[in-house]
Amino acid sequence: MPYQEIAPEKLSHAVVRQIERLILQGILRPGERLPAERELSERLGVSRPSLREAVSELQAAGLLTARPGAGIYVAEVLGSAFAPALIRLFGSHDEAVFDYLDFRSDMEGLAAERAARLGSDTDLAVIAAIFAKMEAAHQKRNPEDEAALDAQFHMAIIEASHNVIMLHMMRSMYELLREGVFYNRQIMFRQKNTRDLLLDQHRAINTALQQRDPEAARAAVAAHMGFVRTALSEDRRARSNEKLARLRLAQEAERG
Repeated sequence: MPYQEIAPEKLSHAVVRQIERLILQGILRPGERLPAERELSERLGVSRPSLREAVSELQAAGLLTARPGAGIYVAEVLGSAFAPALIRLFGSHDEAVFDYLDFRSDMEGLAAERAARLGSDTDLAVIAAIFAKMEAAHQKRNPEDEAALDAQFHMAIIEASHNVIMLHMMRSMYELLREGVFYNRQIMFRQKNTRDLLLDQHRAINTALQQRDPEAARAAVAAHMGFVRTALSEDRRARSNEKLARLRLAQEAERG
């Protein structure tokens, strides 16, 4: 007979599965602190011993980590899909920068297309809310805030695509960008003309998503990433030209 007796599931196992699912779906993020033991046990409706057993299992699996005196956190290592040696290679070779931008263009274009088709109304409301913050930050001219909101906007699109593999891969890519492995993203928000164009590009992406137009959303992302690629290339060329100009100036000074 193919039938087997069904054994009741331990409460700790149910807690493990719920927290695993929240991490997989990107709701609990790397480095995020879990509520205190008493609060979490009350929210989950389980005893504190059952919760401790679940947390211990998740720690052993490398999904949670304890910080003495601070609490339980989602493991930071989940925010990176790349080995430290590979990250150092990325940061030391210029061609990796443009390969990174091409990869983002392809993946984010696909994510925007999926978000327009598959994202819920709430997903799109989150994207619209972040864009509204971008418009407000634009008036204050704070490159750090604008860069942070830029990353949040793009990550919200990835989340709205509802593909957990893409979610964790792209989160790793954004973490490399946050750490400045490829370039200083604040560079893009220091010139007024560039800032205005970037805001217009994000507006076009948001509009296409709110209208649930997959083709327009993908095209808007491609146009935006193409602009970023060109702007970074021109910035590098300008810095190279300035370096040469300084050498010429120094040599001219020596000639007297």
